[in-house]
Amino acid sequence: MIPRYTRPEMASIWEPQTRFKIWFEIEAHAADALAELGTIPKEAARTVWAKAKNATFDVARIDEIERETKHDVIAFLTHLAEIVGPEARFVHQGMTSSDVLDTCLNVQLTRAADLLLADLDKVLAALKKRAFEHKMTPTIGRSHGIHAEPVTFGLKLAYAYAEFSRAKERLIAARKEVATCAISGAVGTFAQIDPRVEEHVAKAMGLVPEPISTQVIPRDRHAMYFSTLGVIASSVERIAVEIRHMQRTEVLEAEEFFSEGQKGSSAMPHKRNPVLSENLTGLSRMVRAYVTPALENVVLWHERDISHSSAERMMGPDATVTLDFALVRLAGLIDKLLVYPANMQKNLDRLGGLVHSQRVLLALTQKGASREDAYKLVQRNAMPVWRGEGDFLLLLKKDAEVKKYLTDAEIEEQFDLGYHLKHVDTIFKRVFGEA
Repeated sequence: MIPRYTRPEMASIWEPQTRFKIWFEIEAHAADALAELGTIPKEAARTVWAKAKNATFDVARIDEIERETKHDVIAFLTHLAEIVGPEARFVHQGMTSSDVLDTCLNVQLTRAADLLLADLDKVLAALKKRAFEHKMTPTIGRSHGIHAEPVTFGLKLAYAYAEFSRAKERLIAARKEVATCAISGAVGTFAQIDPRVEEHVAKAMGLVPEPISTQVIPRDRHAMYFSTLGVIASSVERIAVEIRHMQRTEVLEAEEFFSEGQKGSSAMPHKRNPVLSENLTGLSRMVRAYVTPALENVVLWHERDISHSSAERMMGPDATVTLDFALVRLAGLIDKLLVYPANMQKNLDRLGGLVHSQRVLLALTQKGASREDAYKLVQRNAMPVWRGEGDFLLLLKKDAEVKKYLTDAEIEEQFDLGYHLKHVDTIFKRVFGEA
């Protein structure tokens, strides 16, 4: 995490004080359950809560202890004992470090997912608003980067809305999958602790018991979570790249908002660069970079090892913080995006009507021409226009072979822009519903 791309709401989830607070809650809830089962004195469990519930844990002190013990959970428990006193001997009864670490990580990941889901809602709201605003704003559709047939700018935004709707569904599923708790002791057999303790802690922490843990919670759950973040990041980059292309000088169909006093270049005062979109491309790469280690973390030795630990200490905060920042930035970018319908129309007209070539092709086949012959007739009139040597409509009207099948009026009919937009309402209803 670096401050430049970090929002405080997400960063707070990963701060040491938050982590130690969650560790304490796990231990204290476990103590409550152990007390109810008669394993430890009830007064001891009450003392743990009374003395440490509102404590501010001394991070520097915990770090100092860890430098000696070389064990983070033991360092925390030692510091907790300094706060709680003699009753601290009843804390962590029958538990192992992974019970605390894994359950805490999953609490943090679910909290992070909640923030990311709220971010997705902001992106979806911005996309929906701008999609309806430009529902019928015609623009050129491109395949391979080359002019193809007309679409609307609203449809471009609707594509993204549908994609981020799927992203939200995936993240809800990933959150559910990672929201498990393991308080099962060494190698996960519950030999030293009753499974009812796990059930109590899980409920208290907003999780569900892990059906079977091997001292660690299975990392396929986390692989799914981080893979989902990677897919969302790719969706962010997809629309960011679209905006970057649309802002090119030769295109200029849309561009990022340029505020008063903003500077685009240290050397060239005229520049207005798509810096936010380019930034989103870079941030997306970083989120995706954590997918591979998440997948590799699934493969641990026997009942456990800690090869996953170092990677997760980085990927947990970095992936969620980065995607959180990117989604909020994207929502603002879409909301303030400058759209230029006149330039869109200008680009639509740039190829002299060639965007209607398929309609002419189909009209010829419907009048009796073979598809092969129709394709040759259309292409031979299209290529001069492609080279800037004429107008497509006029050339078709002058082509004697074309006129064997189509009248001038029938040729002109194929150049109706509205024909391409007749199902926009249908598509919008599919994406946004009847509202």
